[in-house]
Amino acid sequence: MNMDGKKLFREQMITKLKGLSLADYEERSSRIANDLCQNCMWQEAGTIAITVSRFPEVDTYQIIRKAWEQGKKITVPKCFPADRTMIFRSLDKFEQLEQVYYGLYEPIIEETEEVTSEKIGLMVVPGLAFTPQGFRLGFGGGYYDRYLEGYRGRTVSLAFSEQVVSGLPVEPHDMPVECVITEMGIVGRGN
Repeated sequence: MNMDGKKLFREQMITKLKGLSLADYEERSSRIANDLCQNCMWQEAGTIAITVSRFPEVDTYQIIRKAWEQGKKITVPKCFPADRTMIFRSLDKFEQLEQVYYGLYEPIIEETEEVTSEKIGLMVVPGLAFTPQGFRLGFGGGYYDRYLEGYRGRTVSLAFSEQVVSGLPVEPHDMPVECVITEMGIVGRGN
């Protein structure tokens, strides 16, 4: 799959996901959130890195609220498009977010603190499609691929079952996540 093929595949997957009804989206997101919170990787992690979702990604707002209820620390990414790098910053309430490019929400720098990768116990890695082995096709920025090179904690991804596909183009630098949690259960080697 070349760059054009990846672009077309991304567009087709987004179109498919946008076809979910709101009720189906909410129900499936809720099942994924419940499975994540019962997973040992979640239970053992004191600090969790996660993105602030936007439809049609799996809803992470309820996951973030659950983490706060359980006394866990949440960190969310702040991206720097100029050099395609990112850092994670603490998030204690949704009011610490601001809308940036492409309608994404990121932490307000003046109201949040940077959290280094060694303090993150579990990283919820976003993606558009995944193989059963945990390889992923991201949204095209490469931010997570670069960040994961130096990250040593646990990794998990959240996806609707349509997002798990038999094969994706895998490049030498691609790093698989430990498991993918869908509304149908866990795919991969994490438990």
